[in-house]
Amino acid sequence: MRRSRLSRCVQRGTLLVFVLLLALAGAQVYAQSTPQQSALQPAGPVARMQLDLFMLTVYIAIGIFTLVVGLLLIAIVRFRSRPGRPEPKQVTGNNTLEVVWTIVPVILVAIIAVPTVRGLFFVDTPPEGESITVNVTAHQWWWEFEYPDYGIVTANEMRIPTGKVVKLNLTSSDVIHSFWVPNLAGKMDTNPGRWNSMWLQADTPGVYYGQCAEFCGVAHANMRFRVIAETPEEFDAWVARWEEALVEPVVHAETPDLVARGAEAFMDRACFACHAIAGTDAKGVVGPNLTLFGTRTSLAAGMLDNTPENLAAWIRDPQAIKPGNQMPRLNVPEEDIQAIVAYLHSLR
Repeated sequence: MRRSRLSRCVQRGTLLVFVLLLALAGAQVYAQSTPQQSALQPAGPVARMQLDLFMLTVYIAIGIFTLVVGLLLIAIVRFRSRPGRPEPKQVTGNNTLEVVWTIVPVILVAIIAVPTVRGLFFVDTPPEGESITVNVTAHQWWWEFEYPDYGIVTANEMRIPTGKVVKLNLTSSDVIHSFWVPNLAGKMDTNPGRWNSMWLQADTPGVYYGQCAEFCGVAHANMRFRVIAETPEEFDAWVARWEEALVEPVVHAETPDLVARGAEAFMDRACFACHAIAGTDAKGVVGPNLTLFGTRTSLAAGMLDNTPENLAAWIRDPQAIKPGNQMPRLNVPEEDIQAIVAYLHSLR
């Protein structure tokens, strides 16, 4: 009987360890299979430091858990009730143990506190050297990115050069939002009437997906954005295209007549009242800036790929795609929709 009970305890303990290992393995597989938004796959110095700090606390927590569960299992097996066995000696206190389990947590807290404080100074002070500045304004439910040094204002896709520090100034035009690109840096709130600051850096080219991480209304889950990290040469070329667009629209199209009709329809339908296109009379600031729209990879704040079909569906009925957004259904005729799509996609 004794051996049977001991065997059951060992089996249960083995099962518990197996479940924990399976959970850790599942978390690792998930991280590897979903690189779009994963703090476990850092692509820059800020995210890497934050992951190191997180893993330090995880390892300490695992050690504490293993020790406590191990002692608990030993106590269960060793001091379990058995026929004919007297009640174990009752202990009312042990000064040595009390000192130990007071000092050990203090040491563990200090081990976590030192790199935490060092990390706070690290994320609060951008490294010296060449950098760019981006002013981030959160709206319900899209993101505006302004590059004050270049005169660029774009939306929902922030292009940055790899290897350079990007200093972000963040605010909100309405309610509290939270800017989060898990692969590059931790969260930072954007508050109306106030500026917060942070910095990030991408070590390798790629598309890093971001998300509003503060509940901000009905379309909160669809307030997405992308950070597109390019080589410095590619970033400079993008800036150069913007400089051209500030003088006159950059239009590339195989159907110039349809594009011309789209430009007229864009103005006739009063799209200019909400949207801006550099080099034209469209100066709206209510909605996203559409300059060089054809170079963007997404639309509707990251919800859809930027294809002619998706753009037409958005213009046709934006509320059906993203309920609660600020763009109403305008009942644009189908021929005008196709022309506007051709025009916007020609802006490259």
